[in-house]
Amino acid sequence: MFDVTRSFYKSSPSYGGMLYAWFPSMHTRTDIILCGKQTKKELLLVVDAIYERLSYIEKLGNCYDADSELARLNRVAALRPQPVSCELYDMLAFCMDCHTRTDGFFDITVHSENYTPSTISGIQLSSEAHTLFFQHSGININLSGFLKGYALESIRELLQLYGIEDALVNMGNSSILALGHHPLATGWRIGFEQGFVSNKGEKQEVLLKNECLTVSGNDSLERKHIIAPYSGKLIEGKWMVAVVTESGAVGEILSTAWFAADTYQQKLLEMEFHPRLILKLC
Repeated sequence: MFDVTRSFYKSSPSYGGMLYAWFPSMHTRTDIILCGKQTKKELLLVVDAIYERLSYIEKLGNCYDADSELARLNRVAALRPQPVSCELYDMLAFCMDCHTRTDGFFDITVHSENYTPSTISGIQLSSEAHTLFFQHSGININLSGFLKGYALESIRELLQLYGIEDALVNMGNSSILALGHHPLATGWRIGFEQGFVSNKGEKQEVLLKNECLTVSGNDSLERKHIIAPYSGKLIEGKWMVAVVTESGAVGEILSTAWFAADTYQQKLLEMEFHPRLILKLC
């Protein structure tokens, strides 16, 4: 259950109530701002629902949690076809489809043993039996480049269910959902550090409304954590990319793929996924 001491509430005659809450989730910090005519108690119930939903998603798809469904599948799916829950199956099917749509620049198997660009072809998903099978040992599915974006879409559904029209959800400053408006402004204005430049010439901040912003890349010369699918090597250098899309799940995949792609392929990715905006750290 969400710790209510990690929250702050303010009411105003002009815009009703605003609740700010935060908690650790998915190996990062999640910050939430909810605005509306709901009471403090009602808004806290929404935050608690979000907290429980994120905890559930982690138990499905966090490969680093030995007790998660995905971690178990990684251990045993090479032995025989394994049953998969409906939600995780849909996640995997979506990611497999996006591997094709990104021409291989998004690949959930890059952390596999003896990885090659063809490793993902060893995954068999049965739509009829709802099972997963690895054709050979050593395959490891990692959803880190997708899971937070998927979580944003799940949060969006919860907010709609509870009638929240104005909200900002920030997961680790790298996955952001903006709905409606800030109480005293139009949309939600997100700032960037010096050096970010968009493909439309805009700099250092972006106005979000009913859309998501996702960031991928290295924030220092020392940090390198994204693997280039065509080489199997970590991408080095201080460089990040941020994309603005309607869907957080699509944005997470696009930013990961765009970061790994060359200039020609980046153009193809933009044509395939139609982001509203792409910003990169120069």
